[in-house]
Amino acid sequence: MTSDLTSAPIPELVRRLAIPAGTGFFFNTMFNVVDTWYGGQLSTTALAAMSLSFPVFFLILAIGSGVSTGATALIGNALGRKDRDEARRYLSQSLSFALLHALLLTAAGLALAPHIFILMGASGEYLALALSYMKVIFAGSSFFLLNYVMNAILNSHGNTRAYRNFLIGGFILNLALDPWFMYGGAGFPALGLAGIALATVLVQFFGAFYLFSQLSKTGSMPSFRITDLWPRWSYFRELFRQGFPSAMNMMTVSLGIFIITWFVGRYGEQAVAAYGIGTRIEQIALLPVMGLNISTLALTAQNFGAERIDRIRETLRVSLRYGMLMAASGTAAALLFSRELMGLFTDDRSVIDTGVGFLTVEAYVLPAYVLLYISISAMQGIRMPLFGLIIGLYRQIAGPAFVFHLFTTVMGLGLIGIWWGIFGITWSAALVVVVYVSRTLAKLEKDLITI
Repeated sequence: MTSDLTSAPIPELVRRLAIPAGTGFFFNTMFNVVDTWYGGQLSTTALAAMSLSFPVFFLILAIGSGVSTGATALIGNALGRKDRDEARRYLSQSLSFALLHALLLTAAGLALAPHIFILMGASGEYLALALSYMKVIFAGSSFFLLNYVMNAILNSHGNTRAYRNFLIGGFILNLALDPWFMYGGAGFPALGLAGIALATVLVQFFGAFYLFSQLSKTGSMPSFRITDLWPRWSYFRELFRQGFPSAMNMMTVSLGIFIITWFVGRYGEQAVAAYGIGTRIEQIALLPVMGLNISTLALTAQNFGAERIDRIRETLRVSLRYGMLMAASGTAAALLFSRELMGLFTDDRSVIDTGVGFLTVEAYVLPAYVLLYISISAMQGIRMPLFGLIIGLYRQIAGPAFVFHLFTTVMGLGLIGIWWGIFGITWSAALVVVVYVSRTLAKLEKDLITI
């Protein structure tokens, strides 16, 4: 399975890797939808506490994403070079790297969470509920990060089915555990919102055992010893160098959401609600593209190690072609059924009208997201993750802060100026990325020829 990523037909490989990964992302999204729905059954305050917890919870996701991206790139490069010993060392070091970060994150999270939530304006029952949720999540952060890394290792070997199976199984298990832990029963006390968090952690706990069993089947760890986890700083340094920019890029997304919400919030609660619903619809439309990101990273990493730049170019062409077809479907749906899609989430006519305005513009941004996500995944595969962070800082922070003020206040466009600002910033970032990736690959090809 490892070697055919550098030899089998690219279209076949993209489909084989992307479809399971995209399916897994769908069930992961539905997992979160179920948690949100059950939180709403408890109380509005509980639902608000979950929403308040998201930026803090995002820290775990960002660190997990960074570590896993670095692991996929480095292990994939080693496999592409046929250096199985190096791949094995990065495998064990990636696991210990994740464990070390999880322990630090748990300690920092439990100590700082009360201060963070108070800073965000929480108090009384609101604060207590948010803390009850996040304390359980932080206590289980080791399982989150280990699963991220084991998924990355499996991806680097061309196996995206195992994580898909875990996410589907986790979704089904969560359906049963959420109400049981929330309301109690069968000798188990009612835990309320903390029960939802405990269900999430237990799913991750069981998933860790399943993913480790699948990892054992790759043949990359014929004999695993605890001593293999002892930190080797040269490997840690390289994992940090590859993973830190990706983690920070994820953090820019959180900051970007805050900036957009702040600008949108000046136009009232209905505008914020419309933006929130619109972004959920957008995320669902982009779910299939997430699978292409995974396949692009895995294929690029191995073929970069094998010095097959021609196959990296073909991976980009095939992935972008598939991605653009998916984006075209999303664009058509957003333009033709925007009112009906908004109506699935709210009956408020003002919110629906505002949301229709957002989706009408955002429909034309979907292809730009495809260009961005796939191209940045390719850059991570060739061990150039810093570029993605630079683009993220522009797209999520610097661009919006300047353009939104220019369009809404200076030019007097109002709320629609924010939607068109997102359009301009995203497309400009996408075009820069495409040009940069094309030139980078051309330079790599030239360097290989001269060697």
